[in-house]
Amino acid sequence: MSYQAGYTDHEISPFTGLTRESWREAGKYLLRGLFENLKDIDAPPIAVRTETEVTYPHLKDSEGAQAAQRKAEIFEGLTRTFFIGSVLLADEPDLTIGGIPLREYYKRHILRCCAEPDHEEYVGSYEDMQALTKDPDPFRPYQQTVETCALVIGLSMCEQEIWQDYTREEQDRIARFLDGYARANTVPQNWRLFNMLDMAFLYRHGYEIDENIMREHAQAILGWYAGDGWYRDGHTFDYYSCWAFNFYAPLWNEWYGYERMPEIAARYEENSNELMKTYGRFFDRDGWVNMWGRSCIYRNAATSAFDGNLFLRRSILNGEEAALGSARRICSGALLQFLDREDFLAEGVPSLGFYGQFTPLVQGYSCAESPYWLGKAFLCLHLPADHPFWTVKEREGDWESLGARDVKETILDGPGMVFSNHGANGETILRTAKLIRRPDDTHGLWNYGKLCYNTKYPWESTPQDAADTEAVESQQYVLKNLLDGEAEIANATFYAGVRDGVLYRRQYFRYRLETDCHWTQAVDLADMTVPFGILRADKMRFYRRPTRITLGAYGFPDNGTEVEERTLDQARAVILKGRDACGRPRQLAMTVWDGWQELCLKHSRGTNPDSASSVVVYAVGELKKQYDGSEPYLFFSQVITRDDGQDFTEDDLFPIRRIVYADPGRVGAYGPVRIEWKDGTARTVDFDGIEGRLML
Repeated sequence: MSYQAGYTDHEISPFTGLTRESWREAGKYLLRGLFENLKDIDAPPIAVRTETEVTYPHLKDSEGAQAAQRKAEIFEGLTRTFFIGSVLLADEPDLTIGGIPLREYYKRHILRCCAEPDHEEYVGSYEDMQALTKDPDPFRPYQQTVETCALVIGLSMCEQEIWQDYTREEQDRIARFLDGYARANTVPQNWRLFNMLDMAFLYRHGYEIDENIMREHAQAILGWYAGDGWYRDGHTFDYYSCWAFNFYAPLWNEWYGYERMPEIAARYEENSNELMKTYGRFFDRDGWVNMWGRSCIYRNAATSAFDGNLFLRRSILNGEEAALGSARRICSGALLQFLDREDFLAEGVPSLGFYGQFTPLVQGYSCAESPYWLGKAFLCLHLPADHPFWTVKEREGDWESLGARDVKETILDGPGMVFSNHGANGETILRTAKLIRRPDDTHGLWNYGKLCYNTKYPWESTPQDAADTEAVESQQYVLKNLLDGEAEIANATFYAGVRDGVLYRRQYFRYRLETDCHWTQAVDLADMTVPFGILRADKMRFYRRPTRITLGAYGFPDNGTEVEERTLDQARAVILKGRDACGRPRQLAMTVWDGWQELCLKHSRGTNPDSASSVVVYAVGELKKQYDGSEPYLFFSQVITRDDGQDFTEDDLFPIRRIVYADPGRVGAYGPVRIEWKDGTARTVDFDGIEGRLML
């Protein structure tokens, strides 16, 4: 059963109906599956395990490693559910779920995990973990550092109900545990914020901290800032910039930074406000989250950045009714994106997937309880019922001004992102760059390396069809060497910015820093928005050898798909019509022009997060000659989608009136190419100068 809100108000929330009380209901709904499956109040917060191949505890690891992982799992189950439990308890201290009083449960198990070394639930100090794992690395970080931060946030959200109810001696023991992880080694990216909040919590409660360590972490975090409100997470950009950097840093400001390090706090404040200027456009008209980046099992935790901004003294959202109404609409829409799904829960807790269980997106650092990181979205409940976030009317933000065929494009050069809001279908399409992964890291390339990410068409892993050996990826090029049969996908994407409405990027295949990139196959990407999607005019840059090229559209949920084929002059289109797993209409069309030879279909099972069965329409081309200039350099394609049950018009499917090449060979080897649309508009694609604009 999916979540059914009992408290709704369509006057204040005309788009979602959700109120603050609806959110409290939803929080209880998410905790019920865990607490109703516990034997009694003394049982540790462990969920029923539904996956054992990827997630930890890893069954193939050593006995010591598994023991350490079991401790981390207990701590994750405790602290991540506490994101939700803490704000519920602040309103309702006597709350009971599954017959278990939450206040007493958390109070008892926090003490056991952090301050009772002889108890089986004790998760171990940093030194204990080193001894248990026998790891020769003296600087190894442990998962407990992540969870100590979740713990101090929860303790702060319901301070009177739990923290103040401990004796001073019990508080001191918990503080010593926290201090050990706060001072210890950490991962040198967003993890530094965990240490910072641990220390800030201790400082707020009168404990001595090392301000030199605090400053070292705080300034290092600023070093990851790339502009436009986004921080680079290690070597990539993803939602950690939003649910970590832009949530924890404002909270740190309130707890510590404004008082002790105002210069750094001012920078965090500025960066959060910069994010808020465009972050609402990152979601679609329904408020849906795009499946992109790692840790997708955290889902709507991406909306926690809005709440983070409201911790600031000079929040760009506070006092702005339209902005707050839009923020709540997005938060509630993103919540319903998942809670409206009947497959969202597995054994009563959020599944290890995006919608239902979906192993291809799961990382090895996750356990059964990890999805409760989405509980960060519920921290908006710390805002009282009379806060404007809850009392202003829901708004659609920038979507309100978009016409039926308008597209609003947001260009962020800092993180190398362009996302477009499409008035025709209400979808948001994200195009990213500044990426390099190992050539064999297909998992990372699904997360980060797709040409487009669409809020209504989550990424598909490699389609599996036992009857076909064709190498195909959704929203990615695949090059197959016709001499040896070896296939490869791009593992590096460089950003070259937007010029005259065209986004330029370059992708390299098997790119390695130690290899001269000019001996590496590459494709120069040029793509532009159309009302229902994206049109591409990409230029192949090969060290010429016989090559078969495929380009997939989005993965399409196959729950009984109708397939149509259309042609107009030399252009061909394939249209897929069907429904997603919830029965909502879906329609996708892929059109190809010059460069491509045919359109094909690949059916698959178990590779689409939205549906058990799926189908990918893909384009095919071949280059068999060397350097004689007779074969195409430019490949034109378009992928469009709509979800209202209406058909595409002929002009939607075939919007190009003509393609005008500068070179007489009509293969696009040299010079600009003019694309003229039937509506009288035109775009010029010109790769001249791209080499000097490439950024990673």
